Amino acid sequence: MSAIVDRSFIKKARQQIDSQFSNTKIGEVFERCMNNTLDTTIKIKGQETFIVTGDIPAMWLRDSVCQVRPFLRFAEKDSELEGMLIGLINQQMRLIKEDPYANAFNESSNGAGHQEDLTDMQDGIWERKYEIDSLCYPIQLSYLLWKKTGTTAQFNTAYLDSIDLIIELWEQEQHHEESSPYRFQRQTEIKTDTLERGGRGTETSYTGMTWSGFRPSDDACTYGYLVPANQFAVVVLGYLAEILDQQYKADSLRQRVTKLKSAIKKGIEKYAVVQHATYGEIYAYEVDGQGNQLLMDDANVPSLLSLPFLGYCAKDDPRYLNTRQFILSKANPYFYTGKVSTGIGSPHTPKRYIWPISLAVQGLTSQYESELRLLVNELIRTDADCGMMHESFDADDAKNYTREWFSWANMMFCELVLDIVQTDN
Repeated sequence: MSAIVDRSFIKKARQQIDSQFSNTKIGEVFERCMNNTLDTTIKIKGQETFIVTGDIPAMWLRDSVCQVRPFLRFAEKDSELEGMLIGLINQQMRLIKEDPYANAFNESSNGAGHQEDLTDMQDGIWERKYEIDSLCYPIQLSYLLWKKTGTTAQFNTAYLDSIDLIIELWEQEQHHEESSPYRFQRQTEIKTDTLERGGRGTETSYTGMTWSGFRPSDDACTYGYLVPANQFAVVVLGYLAEILDQQYKADSLRQRVTKLKSAIKKGIEKYAVVQHATYGEIYAYEVDGQGNQLLMDDANVPSLLSLPFLGYCAKDDPRYLNTRQFILSKANPYFYTGKVSTGIGSPHTPKRYIWPISLAVQGLTSQYESELRLLVNELIRTDADCGMMHESFDADDAKNYTREWFSWANMMFCELVLDIVQTDN
């Protein structure tokens, strides 16, 4: 499937991993996960790259970026990898122009996916759950690729057109009640798979933040302002200001980007900061601008736990550390302690199921290498002897898990290992 022929960078990284870990299974799983993603998920077609999420034959804008992030470490000296990443950005920007509200797309206009949903579906769309992070991730990838390799091939006219569309949508969704055209309903008994009020979601008031229908788990938001997604938007809007200034000289759009970033940041500070009786000043997970706040965290990224990983704050930021303590405690309803592992799960999967993604993020945001190494070994120990990561597993018995094949989780494990080894080719 993949056109990436030279895998020597994986072999070299494996050698470095083996030299730094006594458990040889870590290197084995790393190599297997890297090759599995290249061999089974990536399709390079001309100037575009399509990446399936794993056991579902569709491409999520979010997942596809997370699936290739580890390759950024090697792209500077590997033209094949650089070309694959540019192709993914090209593909994503074209799909965003087709529908900026969609989260997942088909490889062709084949009508696969959730075509019965009550929303503005098209044959090329697998699912149309609107999530802020779906639009954040392609911007993040384009910026990180530029900074890592120096390439600017991704910054073409089509890219600028899609960015203009994203900013317009985020501005519009600051005023969701008054101006949003988006509606989504699914005929289901599962409340988290559909939106209330005829597909508009629960009522919100203006905050300066931008509205999201769904979380990165693809579950419906309880309240319309998903805080970690807005924090991610603040980060990528900063990236966009730099891109527009240096690559396009697009002053008018850059001013809109700067204004939007400022409004979202002020909204977070005003509405999403909570004084917790035990943990002090922390971030809420969701708010509605009407006084309601949801205190929790979800395993999927963007999450509150992931804020330093996303670039929103430093690992030692006091408010983040307070929030982290809250998240990694029983005060978070999705934090589980079991016989085989302790970590964060999601309402998207069974109760007391921990996500390998959340364990990887816990390591990637830790100030301590000892914690990183502990979590690497925990991920290896809970793979049910499959040699790859799963979506989630039972905190009491890792042989009970969801999704045999989940490329995002595989690559988050690889990113965690590479963060420890700090390898390059």
